[in-house]
Amino acid sequence: MRVVFMGSPEFAVPCLRALADSHEVVLVVSQPDKPAGRGSQLTAPPVKVAALELGLPVIQPRSAKTGELRDALVATGAELAVVVAYGKILPPAVLEALPRGCINVHASILPRYRGAAPVQWAVIHGDAETGVAIMQLDPGMDTGPVLLERRITIDPTETSGELLARLAPIGAQAMLDAIAGLAAETLHPVAQDHAAATHAPMLEKTDGLIDFTAPAHAVAARIRGVDPWPGAQALHRSQIVKLFRATARPQPPGAELPGTVIAIDDAGLHVVCGEDVAVIREIQAPGRKRLTVAQFAAGRGIAVGDVLSRPAETAPAPVAGKPPA
Repeated sequence: MRVVFMGSPEFAVPCLRALADSHEVVLVVSQPDKPAGRGSQLTAPPVKVAALELGLPVIQPRSAKTGELRDALVATGAELAVVVAYGKILPPAVLEALPRGCINVHASILPRYRGAAPVQWAVIHGDAETGVAIMQLDPGMDTGPVLLERRITIDPTETSGELLARLAPIGAQAMLDAIAGLAAETLHPVAQDHAAATHAPMLEKTDGLIDFTAPAHAVAARIRGVDPWPGAQALHRSQIVKLFRATARPQPPGAELPGTVIAIDDAGLHVVCGEDVAVIREIQAPGRKRLTVAQFAAGRGIAVGDVLSRPAETAPAPVAGKPPA
């Protein structure tokens, strides 16, 4: 099948490679290059880099609404567009440009977690499972009918970055299965239950500010959910430290204030929370390497009795809409 691929981040690359192995990819559409790193050097999106390696033509329109994108799609003579984390809502003119329209690979089980960061919020909320949904795109934000889905269990120690990497090849295979089903006319789109929808907004830097007055399971889940970006941050000895690899363990209520370090051992840093204790395995001081807590403590970087707190901010870290029970 002649196909157009639209995507930008690393998560979309396995889908592009799988599509190029099985179908004729006649055009790749990605977001424009953007400044990145300390030098703000223009950097190409991972999908563009992969497309050029594969010898595929690439365009990077600044807008999906000017008519440029629609005209480019029509000119390819493709049957279908596959969209994976492209980063822009497509107008009806683009959605209807090709005979079979556009299908989307979305990293959640819809209608749960519509939006830009479904994997991150699934981890932050402590969900037991997630997956990939293949849907037919419509003008809304992840509101189109679902063609098929694949479910997986979330490991209780998994970060959002690790979960994204695990979901990417699953999404690629589901995409191929969906294209085969569309070609064979064996797939039947199922409308989403819009009343059950939850939103997964793009993370902001304030989402990484850790509040130890929350229960330990919520603290640990947030530390994993904001890894690798924006990263979990706490205030310690008047400086911001980054926290990694957190779990929770039961702890009877004591006299210690939330944020108090009550133990340091091979398991990590044991920090009192609003309920129970968060155990943090790795820590990073400003301008230093990421270390195990044992290494950090050996250098007198932290000690029992120290207190971690939420860095000051004008507003509390936003929380995604409460997920359905």
